[in-house]
Amino acid sequence: MVFLPPDYRPSEDEDFMNPVQLEYFRQKLLRWRTELLREADGTLASLSQGGIHEADITDRASVETDRALELRTRDRARKLISKIDQALVRIEVGTYGYCEETDEPIGIKRLEARPIATMSIEAQERHERMERVHRDD
Repeated sequence: MVFLPPDYRPSEDEDFMNPVQLEYFRQKLLRWRTELLREADGTLASLSQGGIHEADITDRASVETDRALELRTRDRARKLISKIDQALVRIEVGTYGYCEETDEPIGIKRLEARPIATMSIEAQERHERMERVHRDD
């Protein structure tokens, strides 16, 4: 087990993805996952409170719209949780923090902003440009 100081922040001055950095990102991912699951439980509880009992058609439409939004949000959270789980596996196998296209380090700042990132900014931009080019075909 790696000791993680409470005020630790990864920096570019350290060896990239040293055990302390890995533990930092592992804990960050686990906290994010727990938060998403807690929110999902709240969504499920509100959705399971029965059918729509609004007599007014406008109120009924509003409730249906709110439920549809909650379901979309829940689906996005489910996909995010899957990506978090994949990132946790990458930590375990030693590939976390490295671009899946180039094997180069993704970078601390990018991982801080998006801990589930699988590509460096350069590779991601290339990927998005290619998607745009092929989407226009």
